[in-house]
Amino acid sequence: MLSALFAKAQAFETFCAQLQTQADDLQCILQTTSIGYLPRIQLVAVARDCDGPLQKPDDRDMNLEEYFARTGYKGSLEKQDLETLTDIFQHHIRAVPFENLSIHCGEKITLELEHVYNKIVQRKRGGWCMENNQLLGWVLKSLGYDTSFLGAYVFNPHQNAYATIMTHLLVKVVIDGKAYIVDGGFGVSYQMWQPMELVSGKDQPQAPGVFRFTERNAIWYLEKMRRKQYIPNQSFSNSDLLEKKDCRKVYMFSLEPRTVEDFRFQCTYLQTSPDSLFTKKSICTLQTTDGFRALIGWTFTETTYNYKENMDLVEFVTLEDEEVEKTLKEKFNITLDRKLIPINVKGPYTI
Repeated sequence: MLSALFAKAQAFETFCAQLQTQADDLQCILQTTSIGYLPRIQLVAVARDCDGPLQKPDDRDMNLEEYFARTGYKGSLEKQDLETLTDIFQHHIRAVPFENLSIHCGEKITLELEHVYNKIVQRKRGGWCMENNQLLGWVLKSLGYDTSFLGAYVFNPHQNAYATIMTHLLVKVVIDGKAYIVDGGFGVSYQMWQPMELVSGKDQPQAPGVFRFTERNAIWYLEKMRRKQYIPNQSFSNSDLLEKKDCRKVYMFSLEPRTVEDFRFQCTYLQTSPDSLFTKKSICTLQTTDGFRALIGWTFTETTYNYKENMDLVEFVTLEDEEVEKTLKEKFNITLDRKLIPINVKGPYTI
């Protein structure tokens, strides 16, 4: 049944991409909402606004030295091995936040690589999966790694189902005949810290917890097992941001190669649709050396992994309006060009 749903979803995305191309001349975009598994299509006009005050640079303005200065990586670039890949990846996720703040400060997120580079590297912002992983893919390919993009369908725990739209971009890297998934664009506790070997049924323990891929009928599923959580501020013990299940499904994907063009419709939909999680929550999250930080609306949280045996420490605090931008600067090294309007509507998002 899931394989059939997966095939239908892929066919629908192809149809949407074709229809969107026709709509571009009218400066329209596609928005899709779902009733069960039956999609509705709406055309809505949007402003052709750019993502912040930038002029589009050409690819001559992009260089690896500047990227590595941004992430702080100073290691070897001579070998295209797993050790080097892991080191580059960990520097990225600890320097570049997963965030959607552009949506909530009047900017438009675009997928042109030059814009992504300018935003993340030169303006020292973060981004979501289509930005973070696209940039990582460019870096790794430039270094000589065998890379390709894949597309995933994220699990919605409130609906107990995978999304019907492919919204998550992944990087696949092949080293010495072994395939690995490199995903620097999920954030919070579901963010892998090491490339994951693409093998079915094998537990892959990492600092955030135990990850595992399972393959069924050419569809791959990622799930994560977490530790117990200690929350000192008991007023947050029932927060909807806390994951209650010990084992959580994350997303599913096939090994069909994708391009950035396959995600243009989704990029617009996720930042404009009232049904999108990303229009309902302002999110900024960054991995640290021992856990991660997250700012969801006005709620700031810091998690320390395994601070006691099989126990994560999760600390919460509610910020005042005037503390939000200060916290972004001090905890995430982000300075916004426009005024952020925090938002945190209840929805299917846990840390």
